Amino acid sequence: MYNNIKQSDKFFLIAGPCVIESEDIMYRIAEELVRVTSDLGIPFIFKASYKKANRTSIDSYSGAGLEEGLAVLAKIKQEFSVPIITDIHESWEAKVVAEVADILQIPAFLSRQTDLLVEAGKTGKIVNIKKAQFMAGEDVLNAAEKVVSTGNDQVMLTERGSSFGYHNLVVDFRNFAIMQESGYPIVYDVTHSLQQPSIGKISGGTPHYVPMMAKAALATGMVDGLFLETHPEPSKGLSDAKSMFELGKMRKLLTECLRIWDAR
Repeated sequence: MYNNIKQSDKFFLIAGPCVIESEDIMYRIAEELVRVTSDLGIPFIFKASYKKANRTSIDSYSGAGLEEGLAVLAKIKQEFSVPIITDIHESWEAKVVAEVADILQIPAFLSRQTDLLVEAGKTGKIVNIKKAQFMAGEDVLNAAEKVVSTGNDQVMLTERGSSFGYHNLVVDFRNFAIMQESGYPIVYDVTHSLQQPSIGKISGGTPHYVPMMAKAALATGMVDGLFLETHPEPSKGLSDAKSMFELGKMRKLLTECLRIWDAR
């Protein structure tokens, strides 16, 4: 799978809801994403978190939990024949989650946690490291080395924006080039880079900029994949409701992105 990602003649897509909700919503999202990406010939990886450990408020929904969440992800993997990516937060979770997930994702705020990165590497699965908001592009390469120290060089690096003041993020496009020098596939997390973190008890967002930012990133020629959180009705999403992209707009967005990709 890792070699297929690296050698694909199209960008790949990581997409799904922020966090696992009802099975009905999950299946609806997966079905539409599989349909769209199959029609467009875009390699697709389904994303959803069984738990979001980093919530703004104690009252924020954090997910279905490990056991129930992995059961839902396993059903989607089998039903739709798609690879799965999900976050891990603690070292002991790596081995358990690797029984279902094809890619283990290291959340941005945990991307310097040595034990977590090493245990993820030991599973032999692909490890997607999200660059922390406080890290420079070159700094995330040290995190990759921690995974590779286990003998597992299946690493992906994700840009998700850098802190710009207290409640805003910016994307320094130079990081795409800096991170690509590593030789690892580079992912642009579009929706999280458009968050407005921790405004009050919830994070805000500007998802109307998603098309512009996704196409601009692909135009650099330095990005191999896009990461998008999506929902049929983002405003009703249980997590990251203000930054998720509307599911019904995904086909148009991806079609436009393919035009940019082909014109590079």
